[in-house]
Amino acid sequence: MKARGRFEWHTAARVHEGGLFASGPVAAADLGQAGAVIADRPGLAAVQAAFAAAQAGLAFRIGGEAVPDAGAGLFETLTGGSSGTPRRIVRAQASWAASFAVNAGLFGIGPGVRVAVLGRLSHSLALYGALEGVHLGAEVQLLERLRPDRQRAALAFVQVLYATPGQLRALVAVGGAALGAMRFVIVGGEVLDAGLRKGVAAMCPNAAIRVFYGAAEASFISLADETSPEGSVGRPYPGVRIAVRLEGRVLPDGQVGEIWVQSLYLSQGYAGVPGAAMWREGWLWVGEYGWMQGGHLYLAGRAGRRVKIAGRVVYPEEIEAFLAALPGVRRAAVLARKDRVRDAVLEAAVQGAIDECGVTDAEDALDIEDLLMLLRAQFGTMVAPRRVHLVADWPLLPSGKTDLVALERVIWPRI
Repeated sequence: MKARGRFEWHTAARVHEGGLFASGPVAAADLGQAGAVIADRPGLAAVQAAFAAAQAGLAFRIGGEAVPDAGAGLFETLTGGSSGTPRRIVRAQASWAASFAVNAGLFGIGPGVRVAVLGRLSHSLALYGALEGVHLGAEVQLLERLRPDRQRAALAFVQVLYATPGQLRALVAVGGAALGAMRFVIVGGEVLDAGLRKGVAAMCPNAAIRVFYGAAEASFISLADETSPEGSVGRPYPGVRIAVRLEGRVLPDGQVGEIWVQSLYLSQGYAGVPGAAMWREGWLWVGEYGWMQGGHLYLAGRAGRRVKIAGRVVYPEEIEAFLAALPGVRRAAVLARKDRVRDAVLEAAVQGAIDECGVTDAEDALDIEDLLMLLRAQFGTMVAPRRVHLVADWPLLPSGKTDLVALERVIWPRI
C-alpha cells in the first residue's frame, strides 16, 4: 500500500466507542471557529473531527488550548515526557502516513481487521493507533473510558492492540479469559520488562509482541521482536537510519554516544514551549544516549537524567532496568541528590511485593537489605543507590509514565 500525503478516512473504516460507531468524518462546516483545537473526549467525535480538519486543509491538535499555528497538511501532538511539562510537536500528516503504509505490511492492518487503543487521544500513541486504523480501513475500538476489566473483555475479538506497559500491566492484573484472537500487541512509551512480557504472552497466547522505541519528535526509531538480543530495543524501524555520535563523530559499535535519527517520520519542531530535541541537517537527536551492536540499538539513558558520581557518568535508567527485572518489583525509579563528596548520590524507589522487614505474602519477594546488596554487587558501592524507598501509591503522568517530579516529593518531602 502506498503512503498518502494526508490523513484520509478509508471507505471501509469504522470507529467504535461506548456502543456508538462512525463510518466517516463530520462535515468541515461542523468544526466551528475553534475546529483546529479538538477535545479528546468523546474519542469518537475527536477522530471524526481530526479527519474533517485534515480534509479541509486545517492544522489541528487533539487536546490542549492554544490554537495550532501550523499550516495546511500539518498537525500537532502533545507530549509530557517524564517531567510532566507539555510540549506541542509539529509534524506533517505525511510523516505518520508513511509509517501507516509500513505497518499495514508489518502488522496486517487493513479492512476487516479490528484494532484497539486504550489511552486518551491527547496521548500520541493512542492517537497514532486510532488514526492509522481509520486511514487503513480497520475497525477501530476506542476503549479509554472503560475500566481495565471491561477493556479486557472488549478485546476478546480484537487482532491488533496499541498499548503502553502501564496499560498492559493493568490488563494483566485484572485477569480473565485469554485473548485468543489477538495477533499483534504493539507496545510503546516505555521498556517492557521481562515479568510483564511473560504476563502479556499468557494473556495473548497467539499474539506476537512488538516493542518499539521512539519519541513524539521522531515517531518510530527501532522495533524489537522475539529475535532481539536481551537488553536491546531492536533493529532500526524500516526506513530509519541511526547514527551514534559524540562531538559530531560517528562512533563504532559498542561505544556510547548521542542517538541521531534520520527518516521520513520525523516531526518538524516545537510550537510554544521548546523541548530537548535537536534537528540538524535532516537528522534528529531526541536527547537520548546509547550504542549500536550487531545492527541492534541499546539505550543508556536520557541526557537530562544522567549524573556524575565521583567523576563517572551514570545513567539511572540502567539501574532502573536492573531493579524492574527482579522478582517482586512492579515499578522502579532511581533519582539523584547532590553530594559534596561524590558530586551526586542515588536513591531508588520501588513498588512491589517487598517489605522493609522482609515479611510478605509473595514467595519470590526481596526485602530492602536484599535489594541493597544486589545493587552494590551489580554496580559497586560508589554508584549503587544508598537507600531504597518503598512507594505504594506510585505517581503517574496521564501518559502512564512515572511522574519523576512527584516521586521526588514523595521520597524527599522536606527538600
